[in-house]
Amino acid sequence: MPKSLEEAIAIAIVEHPGVAAAMRQVDAAEFAVKVNEGALLPTLSASLQVNQQYDSFFGIPGARQFTAQASGSLNIPIYQGGVEYASIRQAKAQLGQARFNADLQRDSVRASVVTSFGQLKTAKASIVSGGITVKAAEAALRGVRDEAQLGQRTTLDVLNAQQTLLNARVDLITAQRDRVVASYAIVGAIGRLSAERLRLDAVIHDPNVDLEEARSKWIGLDGPEGVPPRN
Repeated sequence: MPKSLEEAIAIAIVEHPGVAAAMRQVDAAEFAVKVNEGALLPTLSASLQVNQQYDSFFGIPGARQFTAQASGSLNIPIYQGGVEYASIRQAKAQLGQARFNADLQRDSVRASVVTSFGQLKTAKASIVSGGITVKAAEAALRGVRDEAQLGQRTTLDVLNAQQTLLNARVDLITAQRDRVVASYAIVGAIGRLSAERLRLDAVIHDPNVDLEEARSKWIGLDGPEGVPPRN
């Protein structure tokens, strides 16, 4: 887990899957703009044709003819109704939207990291406070029991002191639980809550295996290892 809030934010901005996906959308939108702009560029095409012909009469070789033809064309778009320009403007607008979504995703991830760190600090403070409260409740219970033995306190006072101690211990355990949850929330907020990072004793799915199995499958509708495709 990161040691500071600044380190956590720096990691999340780079490694969080949501941010990475948003940046890939920006890259795709940029390429879409270039593709649409390519429609305004001139195109050059060339072709070469070679032909060789033999003439024969009753098996006797005759004339031999060899021909070659080369041609080329240059196409320069001047005006095509404005469709290409509209497509470029649309692609640029989509690029701006993708960049806005990426900024929004980064802000969302940053806010999630800050919130998780705040919850962790609150849980740690609650643990310290809960430990002090438990010690105080234990001391109070011992005093009430001593006073009850001397006849200065009733059984109800002892039961109330025991209930106070029980509530303090429950609050302490809850704070400890909140610290664990907040720690995992931080790991998830920075994009590292995965089986590989946590070193879980589980089978990690490797998408490359499915890719290699499907690469050589030229016919059929079944997925890898006989898994039928989803409808």
